Amino acid sequence: MAFNKIEYSRCRYSNLIRHFSLPSTHLPPITSLYTNESPLNIAVRMEITYASSSCRDLRTVSASSSSLGSSMPNRPVKTIPLQHPDTTSTSSSTPLAQAMFSRWTTKIKRTTPSQWIDTFLPCCRWIRTYKWREYLQPDLMAGLTVGVMLIPQVDTGFIPIFVYAIFGSSRQLAIGPVALVSLLVSNVLGGMHLSDELYTELAILLAFMVGIMECIMALLRLGWLIRFISHSVISGFTTASAIVIALSQAKYFLGYDIVRSSKIVPLIKSIISGAHKFSWPPFVMGSCILAILLVMKHLGKSRKQFRFLRPAGPLSAVVLGTVFVKIFHPSSISLVGEIPEGLPSFSIPKNFEYAKSLIPTAMLITGVAILESVGIAKALAAKNGYELDSSQELFGLGLANILGSLFSAYPSTGSFSRSAVNNDSGAKTGLSGIVAGTVMACSLLFLTPLFENIPQCALAAIVISAVMGLVDYNEAIFLWHVDKKDFVLWIITSTTTLFLGIEIGVLVGVGVSLAFVIHESANPHIAVLGRLPGTTIYRNIQQYPEAYTYNGIVIVRIDAPIYFANISYIKDRLREYEADVDKSARHGPDVERIHFVILEMSPITYIDSSAVQALKDLHQEYKSRDIEICISNPNQDVLLTLTKAGIVELIGKEWYFVRVHDAVQVCLQHVQSLNQTPKNPVSFGEDKQDFFQRLSKQREEDLSIAELESGDKQTSGPKFTEPHLEPLLSRKS
Repeated sequence: MAFNKIEYSRCRYSNLIRHFSLPSTHLPPITSLYTNESPLNIAVRMEITYASSSCRDLRTVSASSSSLGSSMPNRPVKTIPLQHPDTTSTSSSTPLAQAMFSRWTTKIKRTTPSQWIDTFLPCCRWIRTYKWREYLQPDLMAGLTVGVMLIPQVDTGFIPIFVYAIFGSSRQLAIGPVALVSLLVSNVLGGMHLSDELYTELAILLAFMVGIMECIMALLRLGWLIRFISHSVISGFTTASAIVIALSQAKYFLGYDIVRSSKIVPLIKSIISGAHKFSWPPFVMGSCILAILLVMKHLGKSRKQFRFLRPAGPLSAVVLGTVFVKIFHPSSISLVGEIPEGLPSFSIPKNFEYAKSLIPTAMLITGVAILESVGIAKALAAKNGYELDSSQELFGLGLANILGSLFSAYPSTGSFSRSAVNNDSGAKTGLSGIVAGTVMACSLLFLTPLFENIPQCALAAIVISAVMGLVDYNEAIFLWHVDKKDFVLWIITSTTTLFLGIEIGVLVGVGVSLAFVIHESANPHIAVLGRLPGTTIYRNIQQYPEAYTYNGIVIVRIDAPIYFANISYIKDRLREYEADVDKSARHGPDVERIHFVILEMSPITYIDSSAVQALKDLHQEYKSRDIEICISNPNQDVLLTLTKAGIVELIGKEWYFVRVHDAVQVCLQHVQSLNQTPKNPVSFGEDKQDFFQRLSKQREEDLSIAELESGDKQTSGPKFTEPHLEPLLSRKS
């Protein structure tokens, strides 16, 4: 242990000298600093002394170090040089385009063959990591249940569910015919007064066209559009849809038909108006099966030893219902009925001469199918803790419709009820979809007599049990406490879905989400920054009340890209800050007018031509009032845009800085010189102009050697303690 305290402090002291790059003549002897003072205090005191010569905290340091007083020579202000971009290059591509191309080429080079296979065959991802002991039983149970539910629509659901299981990205989504798409197809084709054969052929052609459109969207990587469907929209949509789906299944419990609708009001009216047709047998049977399902689900969730009951519940309900019908033959309970035997045959869609007139319908079905399917898939992905690949989702849906149309299927998409059952049955991977497709194939080939006796009320009980878990009121309570805006979005989406229909509800939810995004973008967060005591760090003065600002200087940080939609708002806010300072002048002589506006540009990732022109106008406006703009820490793309637009030359390279603190130091020197000069209307403009010319000349010379240095040679250490410098510091409280 050769080091004593003095030697240790000398090492720390020399490190501080190297860190701050200060000449040794500026510093007192180590022995004078050591007395009753830790190296940390020395570091803080040196940082404060170096940071600014106009702060109240510097006054204390200067007073305590009066022994250094007159012997300390003039100290220059050191700033980090900002590297300006080279605009002389003749390359036509922008740095942004070059960066994007570089990212793509790098990504392609780094992609391994197995990753390429995973991209085109998403099923390989879960096949490679499949946990047989953990996943096999729930996947089999879920596949069997969904396969049984799809038997009434076996002709349309057979091929698409197989294809999606291989090429889709959702692990729980069950696709096939859905009521909404079926309604759109029947409304359009029904109004054309077609023969039955032509009607079927055009429905198949629509499936082919919808699949082509979905694949084109996937190849163009338009899946990012789905990101505008926020979690609040998905939650509100699923909650309302669950209620509508449950009410639509009530007809199998009540024993009479009700209107087919995706709106809650017509459903309730239809249920009430047909109450005189109520039948007890299906109601009792359906209620008993529903109670059994709920008990099995509860036991499977609450007790580990009964975990197998949850995925086995839906299949048990089908078996119980079928056995009951076989034994008692109740005439008042509706059954699945006759199922056509044999697999669908391969055939190419016909009647392409109708394709042009069907394009608007195909586009509408594509939009509705994507919104409904992706909405369900995103909700299930969030519920099961994985990310959804939106573009791959579009490709899987498109390919399922294209190949389905070759086997006489009309447009398919994600089914809310069957997906809820699939998830509720414990599906873990796409294997459940393959199992469901296999069940349908077997039923077509061998088991049609057996499945004809499945009671509809048993299938309805399975659907109601599944969708009950998707009614998410807890999410609404959570949003109320966390974010009122998202709560309003949840209420709007769920209400419109209930009363205006599923497709309208999703569209309204997405529209309101976009409105919120546009509002946030057009009204970005802007913060006035202050310096944290004892540091060179500048933070939002509202978040850090202890941060202080400097009179005559306003530091503003814009936390968003600047473009045509928000530049007017930004200019208005800057004028407000200036007006606030002017109004506060009546509180005393210590508050001065603004001389400098420092724009902290590090959060700004993009600036367009409208914003550039607005900056030019703002510079001219400030110049007429003797206010100088300083730019701090712009990124490469923003600085290149400003350079090409002439903003850099207009403002002057000497007013561009790497750090906010560098800009503050240079601006403080001018504010100090104004304090030391008698203020009168005649000499003020000349004084500032002389200072700018002198400072600009010195900094331009230093820029040529890549070191920015500026300083007022009239300022020395003892002047820091003079009372007239006190107004330069304005501490926020």
